[in-house]
Amino acid sequence: TTSPIEANLKWAISKRRREEGGFPGYEKIKSDMNGGLSRLRVGVKPEGKVIAREGTKIFSEDNEEIGSITSGTFGPSVNSSIAMGYIKCNFSKVGTKIFLEVRGKKYDAKVSELPFYKKKYVR
Repeated sequence: TTSPIEANLKWAISKRRREEGGFPGYEKIKSDMNGGLSRLRVGVKPEGKVIAREGTKIFSEDNEEIGSITSGTFGPSVNSSIAMGYIKCNFSKVGTKIFLEVRGKKYDAKVSELPFYKKKYVR
């Protein structure tokens, strides 16, 4: 299973609920928030026109398998290929260079901020 913290959806749990707990799954969420994560959902921007589909393996610069893509397509609002996937936490920083194995060939990509489009709202 995937926790809201692994899915990078911490904002979906109110601050009060995160602090007070008392709901099913709280211990797992608390552990994840305190550094117990092994993977994190990230945005991925492949370079070029390659589309990374579900199951595409993600590799580090050292050729270590660090995760996989959960979904990918062409993003018309950003005019490029986009994808989401889960990778090891120490590779999740925005801008980190990664490689995608699509149909047996490796392609350059970078970890990207989510959402992929520019936010035009004010908090």
